[in-house]
Amino acid sequence: MRILHTSDWHLGRAFHRVNMLDAQAGFIGHLVATVREYDVDAVVVSGDVYDRAVPPLAAVELFDGALHRLADLAVPTVMISGNHDSARRLGVGAGLIGRAGIHLRTEPSACGTPVLLADDHGDVAFYGLPYLEPALVRTEFGVEKAGHEAVLAAAMDRVRADLATRAPGTRSVVLAHAFVTGGAASDSERDITVGGVAAIPAGVFDGVDYTALGHLHGSQTITERVRYSGSPLPYSFSEVDHRKSMWLVDLGPEGFVGAERVDCPVPRKLARVRGHLDDLLADPRLARHEEAWIEATLTDPVRPTEPMARLTERFPHTLSLVFEPERTPEDPDVSYARRLAGRSEQEIAEDFVAHVRGAGPDADEQAVLRDAFDDVHADEAVREVAR
Repeated sequence: MRILHTSDWHLGRAFHRVNMLDAQAGFIGHLVATVREYDVDAVVVSGDVYDRAVPPLAAVELFDGALHRLADLAVPTVMISGNHDSARRLGVGAGLIGRAGIHLRTEPSACGTPVLLADDHGDVAFYGLPYLEPALVRTEFGVEKAGHEAVLAAAMDRVRADLATRAPGTRSVVLAHAFVTGGAASDSERDITVGGVAAIPAGVFDGVDYTALGHLHGSQTITERVRYSGSPLPYSFSEVDHRKSMWLVDLGPEGFVGAERVDCPVPRKLARVRGHLDDLLADPRLARHEEAWIEATLTDPVRPTEPMARLTERFPHTLSLVFEPERTPEDPDVSYARRLAGRSEQEIAEDFVAHVRGAGPDADEQAVLRDAFDDVHADEAVREVAR
């Protein structure tokens, strides 16, 4: 069985000020063409179909068109909801849509109930594990402490228990939306840290032939059988070096055989340039970036006059302008944002405690801070679902 693994479409999302709907529509067309060209037997979409819980109408229309085109192929598709999706909204009509071969898996309680597809060698069981927000599903899975590893491990226990009841030789594929240890993050993913821990070990998915992951936007191999497809389009300049693609995964009669990448269309290349404004405007080596989407970091000691207007004369697709004057880190004028860059909420709060009283928080106080942040994140998740 040949499976096409994709994820993180983020329909409705813009890239800085650029509307990406046309590029997203182009990707859907490429997906359909890939299914035809490579004789794909099943498509899996591992979450974040939309960019937000209540997507704009144009994004909904694009998704509706995608469903019709996938159904017209008569190639089964399995989709799960991600942390950006509203599981309840995405799952509306799942029973009816399933009759057309589009299987939406958005209910945590159904993790152990597979979509069964067959080829000449027997059944392949596809288990859809939608994004599991620990605070919302801990009761469903009977875990004592809310955490990503605990709830995913409990969900995978259900998968393995169901698989054990299947006919010998039944192969298995799991779709999951999570941050797995060893994965490389980018700036465009929403933080899903709980309890100070975001990543879960790949070993949680032991016992299945292939795990199709979503959430991280870079295509990457965690193990031979555990992979991220990444997003098909860039959504931040931190993805400048990404090769956007999908995985073609082959399952033989004994299980996983191999995977190869299929590149996605590139609407426009990304580039990051850095230096004094006059140097950027004159450097002949930057000619190759003149038609790219640009993030320019200016290091001039004094902010130049009309920098964006001057940059767009040479680089008309400049989207982001960052000022980082050449100063030492000890310079008092170094911006507050730069000093906080890369630091978590927990670290910032602990630094504040140390600043106010002269000593950082002890282990118990760190736990209190973690619980407070987790409660806020859980409340946000509940309100997002209720919208």
